Formats: sequence, C-alpha cells, structure tokens
Amino acid sequence: MSFKSKKISAFLKQRNLSWYWLYQHTDIGKTTIYDIRNDTNKHVEFETMEKIADALDVSLDGFRSKEEVE
Repeated sequence: MSFKSKKISAFLKQRNLSWYWLYQHTDIGKTTIYDIRNDTNKHVEFETMEKIADALDVSLDGFRSKEEVE
C-alpha cells in the first residue's frame, strides 16, 4: 500500500468511514477509488486529491505529512 493510500485509509478509519463512502461522497469514479486504494494508480490527479480532502474535511497538507493520523 502506498503512502497516499495509507493516509487516506487512516483518515477514513479515524472517521469510521469506508472507501465506498468516499466514492459516494465525491465525484470520483469507482475505478479511480479502487485504483488509489490498491495502489494501481501511481499518479493521482491534483483535482482528485482535492475532492478526497474536501470529502474528508482535511487539508491537502494532511496527505503530505509523514506524521501519523490521530
């Protein structure tokens, strides 16, 4: 699992949410969500990360930080 998918998973877990919830609350296709989750998409568009950050109510900087999500 990539750093990016680990961070997203941590934010989801912290909020007791699922990847399916993320799909439902963003304008991101199922395949893209699946590819991010399974690390088959190494180059995620900025706009996609922005939508994920907005849905999770976190700053984009939260995905760059090496600190653990609490």
